[in-house]
Amino acid sequence: MSAASDAERRLLHDTFAALCRIESPSLHERACADAVAGELRSLGLEVLEDSAGAAIGSDSGNLLARIPGSGERSILFCAHLDTVPLAAAIEPVVIDGGWENANDGILGADNKVSVATLLVLARRLTAAPEPPVAGVELLFTIGEELALAGAKEFEAGILRSSVGYAFDSAQPVGGVVVASPTHYRIAAALHGVAAHAGVRPENGRSAILAAARAIAQMPLGRIDSETTANIGTIEGGSAANVVPDRCALSGEVRSLDSERAERLASEIAGFLSDAANDPECECDLDITIERQFEGYRVRPSAPEVTLAFDALRDCGHVPRPIQSGGGSDVNALRPRGLAMLNLSNGTERNHEPSERVATTQLEAVLDLAIALVARAGA
Repeated sequence: MSAASDAERRLLHDTFAALCRIESPSLHERACADAVAGELRSLGLEVLEDSAGAAIGSDSGNLLARIPGSGERSILFCAHLDTVPLAAAIEPVVIDGGWENANDGILGADNKVSVATLLVLARRLTAAPEPPVAGVELLFTIGEELALAGAKEFEAGILRSSVGYAFDSAQPVGGVVVASPTHYRIAAALHGVAAHAGVRPENGRSAILAAARAIAQMPLGRIDSETTANIGTIEGGSAANVVPDRCALSGEVRSLDSERAERLASEIAGFLSDAANDPECECDLDITIERQFEGYRVRPSAPEVTLAFDALRDCGHVPRPIQSGGGSDVNALRPRGLAMLNLSNGTERNHEPSERVATTQLEAVLDLAIALVARAGA
């Protein structure tokens, strides 16, 4: 299978820019889902939409389309339709050889690089005089930025593929994520006693003080080469002159070592409990620790790694096995028996206003997708 033509590359850039302009923050993917489904149906493909939206509160469901192959094998590609919240409207522009947002906000390259790639791949495969040897399944998920919520609701048993790939790692093309972390979410609410801060402070019990003492004891940031922890939000109190009787905080723990992640989450809960029991700021504590997704490690000789490495070499890249601190839909689908991996998509600074993707990297993702289809059928 030949690399993308100049016409396909132009179509790729046009499709990418058009998709980025469609606002699709998590739980509001309908407009993007309609655009994707419309394009696939215009190619003569059937598009199935599941009920995941109702389960997670989104206005859309996950989408699945299939391109039949002449052989028995099938390969899955997965991309997510949602983005993190937008701080500004998206107007894609090319600056110094890369797509950026002309406004001060995300571009949406995470994950519309992949969505655009799969739509152009579908157009190539459906227009070819002969079907690919390996069939292709295209899965477009919702709510990925919400701890993989859409993929968790997807009925993986309907898939025909035994191997699959997502392009959702923000590194130069060539990276293959062979290890991804287990992720725990921690939510805590502390309830103290309100009192006038200037008249009767000794009658109050400060929930914010308890939270602050707990946080000061927590190991946060990069704990070791495989583990991170963070307290991301804290909220509480009612006025400057009132001893705060409530405080809520949320955080997370991630580790490539699943047992380490569980221990650290429990340790953080212990610091909260100790602070809540301190006589100076004694509070009631409600805490929830929830495992959001399970991590994975893949041996270098695994068939899905070999296939990815071969396809990357076909495209002139030097494959790089990488460990990632981020999760992807792979973390939700792999435990259900699918030999799936996350591949780098060339984006830079995803989730940030300076997010960008080089035009050459976007094109490289398309060539890699084409090469994976060819290798899957070999």
